[in-house]
Amino acid sequence: MVAEEDTVKLLLVGDERCGKTTFLSRLSAGDKVNPIPLLRDIDQPFTFNVNLSGRSYRLDFQDTSSPDNWRLLDPDVIVMCYDISQRLSLLNMKRYWIDEVKKAFPRIDGLPIVVLGLKRDLRSETDPNGIIYPQEAYQMAQSLRADRYVECSAFTGELIKLAFEDICSTAVKTTTAAGGQSEAGCTIL
Repeated sequence: MVAEEDTVKLLLVGDERCGKTTFLSRLSAGDKVNPIPLLRDIDQPFTFNVNLSGRSYRLDFQDTSSPDNWRLLDPDVIVMCYDISQRLSLLNMKRYWIDEVKKAFPRIDGLPIVVLGLKRDLRSETDPNGIIYPQEAYQMAQSLRADRYVECSAFTGELIKLAFEDICSTAVKTTTAAGGQSEAGCTIL
């Protein structure tokens, strides 16, 4: 007997060029492919089929930095992305993105939010005044009342599988009666 497949819709938001498309492209291409062939916007949603605990899930990712394009979407999970090498990208989550998400989705209090730090490989190459360490980003995630904080590098593949697994585990919880929000607030992996 084949288990019924649940579909979970995820919306990635964040500044342009923060790494959202590269993240999804790396997931599609796998670890060994270099250079990473970038996905095209016209191919959205970007779909990943996963099996967790004996159940099949279809995860549909929408990748857009324009709130104008959100009106037709009805996500189950919001993934707020920022570029670890750009402090402004982190600050814009609180200054801009959370407000745009609240305007677009009045039910935001019922949606799980994952904060995803991208371009982890650039952390050591940036100006020391601009480096965003995990503790600072985690504090920002807590202030946004996010459910999870994860980070990775799509370019090198560092922590990408763990980040994806954590996003998946948060996403599939939305198919249960309890929902995907964590009870105790943000956790870091």
